[in-house]
Amino acid sequence: MEHEQGQFRCKDWCISAGQLPSNRNTCSPPFYTMEGISSKTISSIGGIHKMIGLHDFGLAAVARDSIQCLPESSATNKLGASFETPCGRLLIKPAEYMGIISSLRPNLWATLADEVPAWVSKKRNKNSVDRTVKWLDECVALSPASGVAFGAIVGGSDVEERRRCAQEVVKRNVSGYWIGGFGFGESTDERPALLSAVTDILPKDGPRLISGLGLPEEVLQGVAAGIDLFDSSYIYHLTIGGFALTFPLDNKTYASDLKLTGMGSDQTKINLKATVYRKDATPIVESCSCYTCQNHTKAYINHLLNVHEMLAQILLEIHNTHHYLGFFRSIREAIKEGRFEQFREMFVEKRRIHLAEVAVCA
Repeated sequence: MEHEQGQFRCKDWCISAGQLPSNRNTCSPPFYTMEGISSKTISSIGGIHKMIGLHDFGLAAVARDSIQCLPESSATNKLGASFETPCGRLLIKPAEYMGIISSLRPNLWATLADEVPAWVSKKRNKNSVDRTVKWLDECVALSPASGVAFGAIVGGSDVEERRRCAQEVVKRNVSGYWIGGFGFGESTDERPALLSAVTDILPKDGPRLISGLGLPEEVLQGVAAGIDLFDSSYIYHLTIGGFALTFPLDNKTYASDLKLTGMGSDQTKINLKATVYRKDATPIVESCSCYTCQNHTKAYINHLLNVHEMLAQILLEIHNTHHYLGFFRSIREAIKEGRFEQFREMFVEKRRIHLAEVAVCA
């Protein structure tokens, strides 16, 4: 089923029977298998679904992991892509990568890519596109029987290289498209042109997955450009910092406790480490139905954070994930009702006004 309002997309993807078992999907970084349990062991267990017990989830394998496995473009060469991991720098060749993918047996996987930051030279950008397309062909030739391939599209901050890469990838036999290279130094102002350079070329019936965009404004920017799926570490980083999402999902009124000082608030989140919450006996968000808000208070989470109790991160991540998914539900509803652009403009404008007020107070 597809709903489109102008250029905005809202899809329930049916890539093939059984490949995405539910609408609960998550990304699984494949290189973790090189640091602990071997890919051979995972394969003997029956794949990543059985190993971690997420039988009803759709799992996507993307080489890049914004938490612990970042691309290192300066060390990448024609043989393979380089990544900085907790165990050091790894050079991954297409054959090695596909061996890991075959062991994991994800529902979908992105081909290996040479991602580069925004500041590299035009020549380096061109090389990254050439390598990514070459590795795509090698990965597809070695693709496992299970799972579907998403062709990687790169190009850094060069619109023409982005367009050239997309044109090459759509010629290949892939089921969807993974858009990489974002979140590596490009400005918010130049991002729409970079996204459009890719999405304008991609076929409408192919799902688009992107990595590197996670802030609410970035998600709205991606949706406006036609992105369907987001791979983001935003919730993880929020949680580690002690922040809780609080912005209203109806985009109408903001919680009364969002003040300008002392709480690390930017009108989308609050800092629960702040002393102002030490005696606050209310939930993070009054109307939230998540486990954390239904059972615990800001004061309790403030205490857990300040004594460095692991439960703080667990409770915060439950709430933040629940709230973030609610944000995506609101986006889908806005698209279906033909008011996405209004939804987006209102959200961004409220953020702009708030940041201007903060600047004046400072």
